[in-house]
Amino acid sequence: MPKILLIEDNEMNRDMLSRRLSRKGYDVDMAVDGQEGIDKVKANRPELILLDMSLPVKDGWTVAQELKADADLGAIPIIALTAHAMEGDRQKAMDAGCDDYDTKPVELKRLLGKIEALL
Repeated sequence: MPKILLIEDNEMNRDMLSRRLSRKGYDVDMAVDGQEGIDKVKANRPELILLDMSLPVKDGWTVAQELKADADLGAIPIIALTAHAMEGDRQKAMDAGCDDYDTKPVELKRLLGKIEALL
């Protein structure tokens, strides 16, 4: 059962996505801000990270940059999740170190395809 860390500050999004991923067989852990996310990645070594980009404490761009710069953690795939769907936002997330990008509201089938491709 692959471990996924969902770093998301919106409780409704966190609850909905974690339940749907759990039903698909993933072991989902959660963090509510960027720093907690980094701490949980270091402690629990998930196989994949779903990263909201608009987070308190440390935003998603900073989290992605810090994780990718860490030799022990940099290989963990990160999918940016964001409501920011303006031109250039995808590239900004990729430049920060994210391996893929998906927009909110999340379309589960599309997101699952991206998760499976990275695992």
